[in-house]
Amino acid sequence: MQEGTSEGLIRDVRRWDLVAMVVNAIVGASIFALPSTIFRLTGTYSLLAFLVCAVSTGFLALCFAEVSSRFTETGGPYLYARHCFGPVIGFEVGWLLFLFRMMGFATVCNLLVSYLAFFVPPLEVGLWRVVSIGVICAAFTLINVVGVRVSALATDLFTISKLIPLVLFILTGLFFINPRNYSAPSRPDFQSFSTAMILLVFAFGGYEGTTITAGEIQQPRHNLPFAILMGVALTAVLFLLIQFVCIGLLPNLAHSERPIADASRQILGLTGASVIAFGAIVSMVGNLNGTLLGVPRVPFAMAERGQLPSLLAATHKRFRTPHVAILFSSAVMFVLTLSHSFMSALTFTALIRLIMYAITASTLLVLRRNSKDQPAGFAPAGGVFAAIVSLILCAWLISSCGRRELFSVAIFLAAGLVLHFAYRWWCEPTETLSMRPRSSERI
Repeated sequence: MQEGTSEGLIRDVRRWDLVAMVVNAIVGASIFALPSTIFRLTGTYSLLAFLVCAVSTGFLALCFAEVSSRFTETGGPYLYARHCFGPVIGFEVGWLLFLFRMMGFATVCNLLVSYLAFFVPPLEVGLWRVVSIGVICAAFTLINVVGVRVSALATDLFTISKLIPLVLFILTGLFFINPRNYSAPSRPDFQSFSTAMILLVFAFGGYEGTTITAGEIQQPRHNLPFAILMGVALTAVLFLLIQFVCIGLLPNLAHSERPIADASRQILGLTGASVIAFGAIVSMVGNLNGTLLGVPRVPFAMAERGQLPSLLAATHKRFRTPHVAILFSSAVMFVLTLSHSFMSALTFTALIRLIMYAITASTLLVLRRNSKDQPAGFAPAGGVFAAIVSLILCAWLISSCGRRELFSVAIFLAAGLVLHFAYRWWCEPTETLSMRPRSSERI
């Protein structure tokens, strides 16, 4: 029997659905392009960059695993920040979370249209581009409105479909690598290595989005930590092996626009490149579905707590999904995709993600010190150490970002404050939404 929640949702996402969601979120579009970019910045030391980022992501994942095991409702990082630091910081985190995931959807959707245009060229220009983007947004909206179980099953299918060609690429490529390609004539400078790490944070990220849907997950205090750690571990191994094989197969890796497809062409010809191109399309489709699953739950959770119009907290009577928030998010995504080019600022979105990571790591330290909070369902012995390392890592990478990106984020933070206080000024305080006790938030 499906378990209902106080939010009007149903808990229909299971443990291995969650693992698939984590893997699907991380293995998006970036891994099909970043191997060459990271190699161009760091050469053979790109393997070290991938390894360092994998370990760093492990510390961050431990923080998310523990913090998420204390909550059972929708919201993820927004909910954690609001609980520990108050509604203003919570609103800022929710605003940034909603913003950068919407930008990510627009970027990936444009890339998907570009790949589809390889087979049907008119799709990339004019009215056909508008129609193709509209069809993509409408399809994922329908999937997510009719039920979280349908969306979860679609994610399972997309995840398996995208992993098959990547695993075949690794297993085949290992037999054709050239050991001479791993020579390291010089070490990269510190700035190049830092830039590579920032880009890899973007590539290894996305798993935090699964915590947003806690209100629809079965036993979230136990299943979320398992899925986060399992999914991050699997993708870390996958990414390291992909980079290793790309270096071994492509002597001109630094200049490749489609490194995995080009490496596949080296050993399997046009057929191999076509298989990887298909895998890239499936990967992007799955990533878009996962994004539209998580994004609407942010305004839904904010509306549940009186920080956005209550209409966004409505749930469908039949499907038990936040259909208004889904329709609203899909409409914004459609507009953003039409006005957003593929060459988005990866550093900018990675910077926003780092800020949220730092705040979540801070919430772990706050929750550990507050004896009044519900004990965590998952509390590793090294949790405090992981939080401190995560904060140091985030501080290092944030300080390595350019002034332009820092200034842009500051503008968006200021805009978030304006929206928060403008909404508070416009609406009369409503105790029933913003101040009502929510006893199930940490049970």
